[in-house]
Amino acid sequence: MRKREGGYELALRRRFLILDKILVQSVRSTPISPTINVSTRIPIVVELESLKSSNMSAAEHLEMAACSIAIAAATHSSLLSRTSQLFFLHTRKKNGFTTSFFSSIAVPSTPKKKSWSRPVVSALELGGVKIAKEDVVRDDPTNNVPDTIFSKLGMQLHRRDQHPLGILKNAIYEYFDANYSNKFDKFDDLCPLVSVKQNFDDVLVPADHVSRSYNDTYYVDPQTVLRCHTSAHQAELLRKGHTHFLVTGDVYRRDSIDSTHYPVFHQMEGFRVFSTEDWEASGADGTAFAAEDLKKCLEGLARHLFGAVEMRWIDTYFPFTNPSFELEIYFKEKWMEVLGCGVTEQEILKRNGKLNNVAWAFGLGLERLAMVLFDIPDIRLFWTTDERFTSQFSKGQLGIKFKPFSKYPPCYKDVSFWINESFTENNLCEVVRGIAGDLVEEVQLIDNFTNKKGMTSHCYRIAYRSMERSLTDEEINELQMSVREQVQSKLNVTLR
Repeated sequence: MRKREGGYELALRRRFLILDKILVQSVRSTPISPTINVSTRIPIVVELESLKSSNMSAAEHLEMAACSIAIAAATHSSLLSRTSQLFFLHTRKKNGFTTSFFSSIAVPSTPKKKSWSRPVVSALELGGVKIAKEDVVRDDPTNNVPDTIFSKLGMQLHRRDQHPLGILKNAIYEYFDANYSNKFDKFDDLCPLVSVKQNFDDVLVPADHVSRSYNDTYYVDPQTVLRCHTSAHQAELLRKGHTHFLVTGDVYRRDSIDSTHYPVFHQMEGFRVFSTEDWEASGADGTAFAAEDLKKCLEGLARHLFGAVEMRWIDTYFPFTNPSFELEIYFKEKWMEVLGCGVTEQEILKRNGKLNNVAWAFGLGLERLAMVLFDIPDIRLFWTTDERFTSQFSKGQLGIKFKPFSKYPPCYKDVSFWINESFTENNLCEVVRGIAGDLVEEVQLIDNFTNKKGMTSHCYRIAYRSMERSLTDEEINELQMSVREQVQSKLNVTLR
C-alpha cells in the first residue's frame, strides 16, 4: 500500500496545472504581472488554521490555490502573446505557514496567420482557438459579455474524445459515415465570434425577433455576437460549395439558472442539399422528397443513439425551414424532444447560389441528449475537471451511466426587491453567475406581487451547491452579500 503523504508533502509533487477556478479561504497573493517568464515567482500564503474545517488537506487547498493563480497568469500572458506557459508548483513550510510558489516555462508555439475578421491568435492545446480578452470583453455599453463567459471560450468540450459530449459527437459522426459513405464534411472548430448578419440575417431571423435582444444574446459590439446557434455558419459553407455538412460547436445564450440550462452549451447542425436529378426520378416534388429523406435519416439516427424506441413527429415553426418538425422519442416512460429540423427555406438557398435545389437541415443540443444517455443530472457537471467525473467516461463508450459522487446539501438564500421596467430575469442570472459561478445551482422566482402604488416586487430563491465539496456558511453569506449589493447597483432595483 502506498504510504500516505503528509499535508505539505502532497503539495511538493510537481504537476501541470489545468483546473477550474475555486474558492480558497484566506489566500493572500501578490499582483500578477501581465507578462510571465521563467524567472517569475508568485508567492501564495494560506493560513493552515483556516482550513481545519475543510474536507481537503491544507496542501490540497494550497495546490488548488496555486492553480487558480496559474490560470489567472495564463489569461494575462498567453492570451496576449503566442507563447504557451507550463506551470510547476513548489512549496516550503516555515513558522506555521505553508508558502507556495509556481514557476513557468515559456514554450514558443507556431504562429498562425490571422484572419482579417476573426481575432484568433493561436491554436489551443485541445484544438480550439484563443481569443484575446479585449476582443470579447470591453468596457462599452454595447458589450454585455462577462468574464465568466470569456473563460469558456476555446474550451471546446465537444472535441474531447473521452468527454460525454465528444463521445456523443463521435457516435453521430459514425452514423453518418456508415450510412452516407463519408459524404458529410465535418466542422467542429469554427470561430464562435460571428457577425449579426451571420447569426440572424443569413438564416432569416426577423428583425424584431426576441433572440436579437441584448437580454438573450451576448453582443461584443453592435455588429458582432457570440453565436447563438451553429446555423450561423450555414450560409458561409454553402457559398464555399459544401452540400453535405455537419457543424458542431459551443454556442452562447443568456439564460436562466437551473440544472438543465447554462449560458454555454453545444450544438450540432446537419445540412444536405439535393439537385433536381435527386428527386425527379421519385415522382415527388422537391420539398416532399427532402422532407421524407430528412425523417428517414433522423429516425435512423435516433435508433443509433437510443435503440428501438417509439418516435413521433410534431409540426412546428422555425424561421429558416418550411415545413418544420420536431422529433420526439418515448424514452424512460415519457416523450422527449430530440431535435428540430425542416426543409430549408428557398430564400436561403437562392442567396447562396443554390437556385435549383432543395435542402434539409437539423439542429440538436448535445447536452440535452448526453444528460439522458449518460444519466448526468446537472448540466454544470460537463464543465468540471473533477476526476471523479472525468474518469467515468471512455472514448467510444456511448451511454455509460454516470455514478453520482456528490451528496453535498444545497444552501438556500432569498433576495427580494422592487423591480423597474428594464428588469429581466436573464440580467439577474448574469449578475448571480458573475459572482457565484458554478456554485449557483438554481435561481427561482418564488413570489411576486404588485402593491396599490403599482410597484412590483419579486422574491428569488438562490440555491448554492458545489458539485465537489461542502460549502461553508461563511462563504455562502459572503456570496449572498455580494449578490445583494450588485443586484441593487447593476440592475437599479430597490432591495426589500
